[in-house]
Amino acid sequence: MRVLVTGSTGYVGSRLVPALLEAGHDVVAAARTPARVADYPWGDQVEVREFDVEDPAAIATAVEGTDAVVYLIHSMDGGDFVEKDREAARLVAAACDRAGVGRIVYLSGLVPDGDLSDHLASRLEVEEIFLEAATPATVLRAAMVIGAGSTSYELLSRLTHRVPVTPVPTWMRSRVQPVAVDDVLAAIVAALEGEPRNRHYDLGGDEVLSYPDLIALAARLDSRWRPQVVVPLVPQWVVGRAASLLTGLDSSTTRSLVESLRHDMVCAEDDVRRELLPPDFRFTGLEESLRRAARGRPVGTEVGEDPLAPAPTDPA
Repeated sequence: MRVLVTGSTGYVGSRLVPALLEAGHDVVAAARTPARVADYPWGDQVEVREFDVEDPAAIATAVEGTDAVVYLIHSMDGGDFVEKDREAARLVAAACDRAGVGRIVYLSGLVPDGDLSDHLASRLEVEEIFLEAATPATVLRAAMVIGAGSTSYELLSRLTHRVPVTPVPTWMRSRVQPVAVDDVLAAIVAALEGEPRNRHYDLGGDEVLSYPDLIALAARLDSRWRPQVVVPLVPQWVVGRAASLLTGLDSSTTRSLVESLRHDMVCAEDDVRRELLPPDFRFTGLEESLRRAARGRPVGTEVGEDPLAPAPTDPA
């Protein structure tokens, strides 16, 4: 199958391309800056096309002649990202319809109960646009993705390293169902098999735990003792700002991640295990995924290597 990967130089995209090549697919790597593709170990094994979600002509050219489009683009910066993501999804869906693309695979986020933040609501809106379009779309909703280079994992890892005492706001006692990036890749590859499906699937690993327990586990595996202190009445924006300063991660991205901590990010169904993944598929255990992500050998984007490992092209 000829598969266009949007966001091919991003975290998930740069690790998906090797998985698709291993599965025997022909890969078209789409990037806003095509020259960047040469920085990746798989750069000479793919076709490269320019892709700009704000340029209808570029989108039409990029999707032409492809069998499937994997959509991995999310706006995490400031400004009117809701409108940008909405319009981008509409343009891509329309271009796929005109070009006769067989299916779209979209990596979204879990949708918890209650009021959604702008970022979570935007993810939901994008998946609804794809599911209502003419081209069949498989939407994979994942919570926290574990792997070196993942923003969620880097936030967890850096806070564990740099904060000797862990403050736990009372609103951060919700639960999360993390999933290893290699399992995310397996699900995306599986979504390209068989007849196209037009529905969403929740995607999570085998373990469900609270955020404080996750922090404690990460510290224990790193051989660090990190006592936790419950702190009431701390606004989310304060936690987001402090986390950004302590970790050096982008402030807008960090705030959007912190906003999700008040929700239970847990799968509501597990149809992905029965309908997409092979019967003998086994999810990577949480401890194993954390240990593999902590390894220092930078091979995460190489074909045949561990996608949980870091890569030289990951953001600093």
